[in-house]
This record gives sequence, C-alpha cells and structure tokens, in this order.
Amino acid sequence: MAAEKLISDGYRILERNFRCHYGEIDLVAEDEHDLIFIEVKTRRGDAYGCPEEAVTVRKQRKIVQIAHYYLDFYGYLERSWRVDVVAVQMSRSGRLEEIRVYQHALTL
Repeated sequence: MAAEKLISDGYRILERNFRCHYGEIDLVAEDEHDLIFIEVKTRRGDAYGCPEEAVTVRKQRKIVQIAHYYLDFYGYLERSWRVDVVAVQMSRSGRLEEIRVYQHALTL
C-alpha cells in the first residue's frame, strides 16, 4: 500500500527491503531530484499511538547509517538524498484509514 501511494505521488521505487549488515530500509526510491530512503510504519488502531511516532531518534540514526552504506555501495556519494516516512493507519479491524507521507522526515 505504501509503495502504491508513493508511485501515485511520482516516486519511482528502486528497492524494497534493502538489507545490509547495518539493518534494513523498507523502500529506496527516487523522484526528479533526490534518492529517497523510506521507512514505512503501520499501526492498527490507536492503542500504541500514531505509526510515525515509532520512528525514534535511534531508528533515524539507523536509517542514516544504512543510507550512507547504500550511497557508498552504489557509488552515489554525490547524489542528493533524503529520508521520508510513510505512516499507514489501519482500523482495529484492518481497514485502511489513511496513508501519510512525510518528506524530509529526519529530526536529528
């Protein structure tokens, strides 16, 4: 669902579930300007808060670490990049309620 939303917003998905020894990033995409590392968070109901609240400072640091590895691995060190977060909110019964895309989502 998150990838479909991003594609409809003009993103081109390059990788899904990119893994390296630092961890995993859910999606890697690009738009006209940037390479984009995307963290997707999904929640059913609101008992544990909004999905985007789960992207802690620790998680953000991990995403940046993985992004740097990716940029080095593919030789994209001079390419502009950013981190986006996609929050998928589901009802407790599993029905999609909303998908929110936060561009430039880092708060480090």
